[in-house]
Amino acid sequence: MAKPSSVFECTACGARYPKPMGKCGGCGAFGTIEEVRGSLKKGLDRSRSAYAQSHYNGPISLLDVEISETQRTETGLPELDRVLGGGFVPGMVVLLGGEPGIGKSTLLLQWAANATGTVLYASGEESERQIKLRARRLGAENPGIHLLAETDVRAILEAADHMKPALLMIDSIQTLFDPEFESSAGSVGQVRGCAQILTKWSKATGTPLVLVGHVTKDGGLAGPKVLEHLVDTVLAFEGDRHHHHRLLRALKNRFGAAFELGVFAMTERGLVPAEGNPFFLETEPRPGCAATVVLNGTRPVVVEIQALVASAGMGIPRRTALGIDGQRLAMLCAVAERRGGVQLHDRDVYVNVAGGLEVEDPAADMAVIAALVSSATGRLLADKCLFMGEVGLTGEVRPVAQLPLRLQEGARLGFDRAAVPRLGLEPGIGAGLELYPEKGLERIRSKSWLMARPENEE
Repeated sequence: MAKPSSVFECTACGARYPKPMGKCGGCGAFGTIEEVRGSLKKGLDRSRSAYAQSHYNGPISLLDVEISETQRTETGLPELDRVLGGGFVPGMVVLLGGEPGIGKSTLLLQWAANATGTVLYASGEESERQIKLRARRLGAENPGIHLLAETDVRAILEAADHMKPALLMIDSIQTLFDPEFESSAGSVGQVRGCAQILTKWSKATGTPLVLVGHVTKDGGLAGPKVLEHLVDTVLAFEGDRHHHHRLLRALKNRFGAAFELGVFAMTERGLVPAEGNPFFLETEPRPGCAATVVLNGTRPVVVEIQALVASAGMGIPRRTALGIDGQRLAMLCAVAERRGGVQLHDRDVYVNVAGGLEVEDPAADMAVIAALVSSATGRLLADKCLFMGEVGLTGEVRPVAQLPLRLQEGARLGFDRAAVPRLGLEPGIGAGLELYPEKGLERIRSKSWLMARPENEE
């Protein structure tokens, strides 16, 4: 009798080895390689049988491939449609990830309630009764939703083949297992194997598939990296539990633009589209506050940059950033001191993006420096003014992408002036705003943008 084959697999990245290793050569992690008996041969045999059963007729010329317009189906949630690129298409596989309790199951249930046709909702984490109670609270009791509390992927596909739903939802992929694999549910082999089976079924039948995925303590999707490569779209559901806003980002999308942003508000009745601009706080002007417009995909969002400059109590100045990259803040502090004439080398600097939004757009550089100058001098910035521009190490203000779109959003929210890069500025794009072209930081250094101190301050 042949000895059962064994393979050693990294639980972090899925790399395989013929013998045990202390460190994974794929991801560099220590102590993550475990033995998986017999799963490799079974997986290969199943892959061969799946390919043999498919309609494969050999290579085909690119000119002979027939295409047609992809018909999209709206989800009934405008913010979700924006992130998906206008809705979902037949055979589309979506992976939705997020922290526990952020609202993934709520989003899934509202999506199912607005869907046209039959929806099969398979849950390995909750019973039918729990899902029913949530649906009643959300007002999502759609008779077209069929619930299945099951973790066996073969049983789920058997029910899907019998029902032929218009949409299949799995909550979550980490709870599923395939009886042909010897590893436990949630392991790298099980997650990869179940995802491959479900994806092949979705592509073969043209049924859209939604998979919910867990995240690790570092914020990444749990399971092998190949899971993200298998699916068509990867959505990240983010937000702070202490804020009522939730952000839905498209990290990958084969049927639309990546890095699109959808904004929801969590209410007692579930997730609703956020009204207006939820990130800009309309409070009375204060020193250290500057407004800018950042782009998330194609969506312009007005945000408020808050800065606080204080004396370094321990003698070693601190640079603390919330919502922006800490290394970029350190660079902007150096530029503001050398090119903007602001003394910061012996002072603590704290910068925050109001509303909990993560800003990666370099167009916010000038707003950060303007907020630093305002806080360091204790004077207000010009009222109802936007600051947009990427700042280089020599203090020059560089152009930003989609400037007309940013100005239109600022004008819609009541701003009447904007400091913008002079380089590449085209006439007639002001959108009704008074523009102040900036070549460098000279005007900020000469305090042209600084007003008097507030009356309530000495």
